[in-house]
Amino acid sequence: MFKEFKQFALKGNVLDLAIAVVLGAAFGKIVSSFVSDILTPPIGKLLGNIDFSSLFWNLSSTPVRSVAEAKALGAPVIAYGLFLNAVFDFIIIAFALFLLVRQVNRLLPAPTPPASTKECPHCCSMIPVNASRCPNCTSAQ
Repeated sequence: MFKEFKQFALKGNVLDLAIAVVLGAAFGKIVSSFVSDILTPPIGKLLGNIDFSSLFWNLSSTPVRSVAEAKALGAPVIAYGLFLNAVFDFIIIAFALFLLVRQVNRLLPAPTPPASTKECPHCCSMIPVNASRCPNCTSAQ
């Protein structure tokens, strides 16, 4: 059983997938930091000194000043600022993946179109693939 597991775990596809997951997680952390530390502060400044991570709706009767304080008290809140940061994260990651896939598709060779003709086995002339008879020798295809 250990030998089978070793063969499975060391297959190229499994290793490639594991590496991709680790790199994806690291990339996600970088993008999250970019959004919360670099992107949203200037946007918040332009919108009147708003800190997106502190935007929330308090659903309880207990007054709270921050999302962290609400979580510490167990007060229910809708933290829509954190949601906006997650949306920004998603948009940036999706755009980066779009650019990556676009570049990879440019590097790959174009797929060959399917053949539209074939050779007649009797007279060796080229005929359409869907032909049921050869127009030259009239043999059945």
